[in-house]
Order: sequence, then C-alpha cells, then structure tokens
Amino acid sequence: MTEPPAAELPDSELPPLEPSSAEPISLVVEARAHGWRVDHYLTRLYPNYSRAAFQKAIDAETILLNGLPVKSGRRLRVNDALSVRLPELPDETIPPEDIPLDVLYEDEWIAVINKAADIIVHPGKGNYRGTLAGALQFHFDRLSDVAGKFRPGIVHRLDRDTTGVMVVAKDNQCHGKLSAQFEDRSVRKEYLGIVWGQVQFDSDFIETHLRVSQRNRERMQVCEPQGNSREAVTFYEVLERFPRATLVRLLPRTGRTHQLRVHFQHLGHTMLADSLYGSICPVTAGMMVDRAAKAPPDPNLPLISRQALHAYRLSFAHPQSGKPMQFEAPLPEDMQRTLNFLRSPYS
Repeated sequence: MTEPPAAELPDSELPPLEPSSAEPISLVVEARAHGWRVDHYLTRLYPNYSRAAFQKAIDAETILLNGLPVKSGRRLRVNDALSVRLPELPDETIPPEDIPLDVLYEDEWIAVINKAADIIVHPGKGNYRGTLAGALQFHFDRLSDVAGKFRPGIVHRLDRDTTGVMVVAKDNQCHGKLSAQFEDRSVRKEYLGIVWGQVQFDSDFIETHLRVSQRNRERMQVCEPQGNSREAVTFYEVLERFPRATLVRLLPRTGRTHQLRVHFQHLGHTMLADSLYGSICPVTAGMMVDRAAKAPPDPNLPLISRQALHAYRLSFAHPQSGKPMQFEAPLPEDMQRTLNFLRSPYS
C-alpha cells in the first residue's frame, strides 16, 4: 500500500515522546495509516527519531501493538492501539570533520554541494571517519536528522567515487519535501559517463530489474523481476564517440544502488576504471590509443583511477518556495583530462 507523505499525518495533539521515559505513550491508528508498517508510521509521526531507533525499540519489546510485542514490518489496521516507549538512546552524533566542501549554493533551508571523489556519503561498516556526513556537520550549523544521526542532512547519495551535485536539507520539513520529490521522480538527475567501447545506439532506454549479487554482496546484478528485485530504468544519449570509448549522458528514472554502472556493464560497456564491475583500473594513455594513431609521448600517463561517472546536473523544486532550481557541477579534472586525451591525435 502506498504511504502518503508525512505532511498528511496529524501533527497536533501528539503526545511527546522522550527517550528513557518511564511511562509509555499511547497512540490509536487513524484510517489514513491503514496498511502502513509500524516502523514507518512511527517515523512519520516523530521525524526527530530514525526508523532504526524505532526498530531497536521494537526488538527490545518496548513498543507494543494491542498489548503484544510486534515486528517492524507488521501492517497496521484502523484503531490499532500502540504503546510506545523508547529506551535510552546512545549518542549517535557524528563528530564534525574539517573536510573541504565545494558549496555550489546555500540558503536558510538547503545547501547544494559538488561532491568530490573518494569520499563516502555517510558512515557504514568499517567507514566511520572521513565521510561527507562528518564534513556537513563541520560546515553547517543546522541539518535535518530525519534520516538518522548518521545521515545529517542527507536526502540522497552518490557512490564513493562518483562526483557531482547533491542537495542537503537543513531541517526535517525540507528534508521530507525533498524526499517526496525523489520518491515521485519529479527530481531530474543528469550524469555524464565515459564507457568502454562503441555504444550501439545514439539513444535508448535500459529497463531491467536489479538485486544484490549472490556472489559478491558489494555488487548489484541484473535479474528477472522476482523476489527482492527492483525495477531500474535509465535513459541514455551518446554525446561523443571515440575509437575505444563513448561519452554518454545518463538520465536515471529510478535511483537504485549502482544503477548506471550496472546498466552499462549489462550492455557490455563498463564505465572507465570501474574496478568493481570489471573495468581495468587505473586507465592510462596507452590503453586508449587507436592502433592507427600516433603513439602518445607517455603511454603510462594516468588518466583516471575511479569510475568515470559524474552527477552533472540536478533539478528540483525548492522545498520552501516551490521555485524551480537547477544546479550544475563542472566536470572533474580526471574526467576532463581523459576527454582531452580522447580528443587528441593520439587516440
């Protein structure tokens, strides 16, 4: 069942929810929330707490449904009675880190940044320092926390070595409105990528289903529409052709993990230097030489050492004013260097 945006939930007369309170609060599920998951419902009612916090409370059996323990995925019914108590929450704030940020735009409600390569968006297993989330904590006084304390301001993400435009929310209301735009696919995302080989068509749609690879959990794979697979749709357009590579513009219609990289691997054209999906990394000048062309002065000259993928443009409605906004991030130096070589007499 489709869940309406948080703005449609009643936000008045809600009992206050405080961690470690001795007394639980009582809630009665209203008609519009029929069919919602328990954890989603509570997160919408109390956006200052992450879904993970509610899931931990459910596991600890401090959240009861009709007087009984409940699972996070349990679907609610009208007039269900919830008893909610949050245990003492650990300090999950991310320490600020003085990591340089390229800020393209900033106002009272949002910031737009040009993400660099080799930086993870938010902490994960084995990667708790040196993240974009830590940098945001350092550079901005106020950030949304609706996505959890480990994801301050983070509305959407880019892969570690993908560069380009990202929007950041400074409060929970703006975060919710931006998230809704991503969910209803009204945000327009445009990427530039350099892929190996000659792409067959000048433009086309790629429509598949994706799931986590059974052989390597860090990878995604194209699969049949079944089980936990999710639909993935990408439109692409060839911008420039070279003897051994193609520059493409990519417009994802969905936002699945590694979607663009997997889709072009599926076509037989991996992104340059994408080692996770089988591309040689790093890429040197000698690898890009056309046999009929003149040899370059230095065939070992490194061109790019991470996937050649850049989030070039992002368009959305401002969450406060509704005004259409569009931001572009210049092509990073390594991709520009690669294109300069591909356009030279040596390729």
